[in-house]
Amino acid sequence: MKALRPRFVIATAVDTSGVVHVEGAELHHMRDVLRLAVGRGVSILDAAGGEHLGTLMRYDRDRATIQIDSSRAPQIRPRIILATAIVKGPRMDFVVEKAAELGAAELWPIVAAHSIVRAPGTERLLRWRRLALAAAKQSHSQRPMDVTPPMNFADLIRAVPKDTLAVICAANSEPLGDAIRRLKPRTILIAVGPEGGFDASEQAAASKAGFVAAGLGANRLRSETAALAAVSIAAETLHAAR
Repeated sequence: MKALRPRFVIATAVDTSGVVHVEGAELHHMRDVLRLAVGRGVSILDAAGGEHLGTLMRYDRDRATIQIDSSRAPQIRPRIILATAIVKGPRMDFVVEKAAELGAAELWPIVAAHSIVRAPGTERLLRWRRLALAAAKQSHSQRPMDVTPPMNFADLIRAVPKDTLAVICAANSEPLGDAIRRLKPRTILIAVGPEGGFDASEQAAASKAGFVAAGLGANRLRSETAALAAVSIAAETLHAAR
């Protein structure tokens, strides 16, 4: 089995010159952690989701130069947005990492009425973004999952993109997979509440905004379990429908 090339992310698109530069934290990982030698083959993921195979040509003080040998355009895939209530401590780190691995395109941290964590702070947001980037590289996702700043439930409703199936997870509702197969979305947003779920006013606001209620099975799940179950069900159902 052919080994996968080490993967690095750049913040720009690849231009016609066929040369790109790896900088910042990605340079540190390439040069100081992996200690890749000049001449080594690498994989580059650009800002548009394109993947490129190239060769490490040289190191300079603040960048590495890569010569691109071949490119693959980004594939058009259904888009999954996970809007999940923030949970305490390392449990949220776990949600971010595994949602990225499972194929979520975006993660929106939500501060709901029943949330315990209400102000995670800038450092935690930056950590979540680093985790999402590392997870994309590890899982060879098409592009890193975006992690937005935290928002409240009213902001979530206003931010739902056009032509998106908006789902709110709720017990005793149509199974999520059945709802996806019935409605056949290209983009889906799944809202997952905190321990205790969304309160009555949040559920009413979601219903008024056109959210579809969907269930995740018979068992009562922790918030982080529900979030990852929802992404897994959505990813598999959307993939099977392609």
